This record gives sequence, structure tokens and C-alpha cells, in this order.
Amino acid sequence: MQALFPARRRGRAGRRDPVCGARRPGRRVTLGGGSPPEVTGFFDPETCSVSYVVRDPGSASCAIIDPVLDFDPAAGRIGHASADRIAAFVDAGGLTVEWLIETHVHADHLTAGAYLRDRLGGRLGVGALITVVQETFGEVFNAGPGFPKDGRQFDALFGDGDSYAIGALTARVIHTPGHTPACATHLIGDAAFVGDTLFMPDVGTARADFPGGDARTLYRSIRRILALAPATRLFTGHDYPPNGRGPRFETTVAAQRAGNIHVRDGVDEDAFVRLRLARDATLAPPRLFLPAIQVNINAGALPDAEPNGRRYLKIPIDMF
Repeated sequence: MQALFPARRRGRAGRRDPVCGARRPGRRVTLGGGSPPEVTGFFDPETCSVSYVVRDPGSASCAIIDPVLDFDPAAGRIGHASADRIAAFVDAGGLTVEWLIETHVHADHLTAGAYLRDRLGGRLGVGALITVVQETFGEVFNAGPGFPKDGRQFDALFGDGDSYAIGALTARVIHTPGHTPACATHLIGDAAFVGDTLFMPDVGTARADFPGGDARTLYRSIRRILALAPATRLFTGHDYPPNGRGPRFETTVAAQRAGNIHVRDGVDEDAFVRLRLARDATLAPPRLFLPAIQVNINAGALPDAEPNGRRYLKIPIDMF
């Protein structure tokens, strides 16, 4: 297996993610044109992640995108405050969850997809190439033959161009690999949920040094996103606010093309690859990388209890 972060210098740990800033409450953004979805974002300052509830304005149907499960790695303790905040919003609005969507296998937070599916119902979907990620990390964690690597832990595996319904809304899936093999953008009305592929214009783009990641592939995926209509709203999976600004997670295709610090118009593929490889060489693994990947390739299901009634996560030693 290739090194996880092959360009990184050994020795001192690389740069960590920036401080995320203060918590903001869920923020509703009503999109213009036709019958657009109602989008509410929930920012988690512990992981800089953003989760979304996407509602069909003509009904009570909704989808939840990239929900976060709280995890304290020092204590090995699971928490549900972030997920319960989303559940409370769904309950208060009398909403019906039709889908729980993972834009990719997250390396920086544990998913609350399984927890919320059990609590609220709905189907859990992810990109079809989850199978590649499961194969890779099944080996890393020595998961053994009992761990399915065919994606069956999820209710739906989406390929490029697939669609699904949220009430009267039609969501279209755009395969956008590069950060991971299974990354997908979900275009719902005039709102596109890009996961980690793109960040806010003043932050840039996702890293591309995970197994199966590739900077050239990432560039080409981003150009597919930026070929959407200029007014298309883009909702990011993270924000790492620079210069003391507060968290933001909504932008547009036009704003990205004009001002993204990594991939605005005029930055060609070779220039982007040089920039991305140089930056990735300075980055440490995400703080929750090993527990997050281990849980997320299993659709958010926690390990089974052992005979003593306790559940355990594996930490491979000296592998990375």
C-alpha cells in the first residue's frame, strides 16, 4: 500500500487545521428561482464541518447532508449534541427525512448518519466508489473477511448522473473525485453541495493526498462544478475562517470562478497541481483521521461490543 502522505517530511508533525471560530446557530438560506430548496446549515466548530438540512418548500420532505457525530479522542467518548440539534430542527418543523447523504467518506469527523437514520428514518446514500475506500481501509484496519466491502452498509450507492427525489425536488449526483475516490456533488435545484471538494473562495480547495486522491483529478472535478450556472449556490462541507472572520459556508459558482485562491479562472491544471502538492506536503493527518475513517466506511455504525460489553476502535501503530 502506498504511503498515506508520501510527500510529507518526517519528524515534527505537520500543520493542523486552523481554529474554526465560534459556534453559529443553524442558518436558513432560501434560494431564488423557481421552487428552490430551503437550506439550513449547522456549523460544528470542533471539526470545522458543516451539516445541512435541505427541504422541499412544497412539502415536509427533507434530506440531511453530512451530519456530525461528536467524538472526544482523549476520552474515547461519543456524543450526540450536534446530531441532536439537527434532529430537534427536523422535529420542530414537522419534517420527514427521506435521505441522509454522505458527500464522501469523511476523514475529519465521525458521521452521525446511522444514528440519525435510526432516530428519524430515511435512506443513507453515498458515492458508488465507497467500495474502493472500503477496500483500501479495510486493509489498513485489518477488518477481516467479516467486513463487507461492497457498500451494503449504505441504502444507496450513487453513480455519476444518478438522481433521487426529495419530495418534489430532484437531486442530481455529479461524481467529483480527487479528494477521495467516492466524492460526489449533489445538485438540488440551484443549490450544489460540494462536500470537501471546494471551500470558500478565501480558503481554497480540498487536500488530495489521501489514498485514491489525486490533484489532477481534483482540478477536473472542480471544473465540472464551475461549469454550472454562475448563480448556482455552492454549499461547502467545511470552513476554516482566515483572518478572524466568522464561519461562512455559502458561495456561488461566479464567486469561486472570480476569486478562489487556488482555482479561480486563469489558474491552469499544472499550476493547480503544483500548488496543491506543495500545500499537502505541509499538512498533518486530520486529528480524527483514524477513528473517523474506521467508523465512516461502515456507514457510521460503531464497532460491536466485545464480551466485556465495551466497544473498541483500532489504532494501527507505525503505519502512517
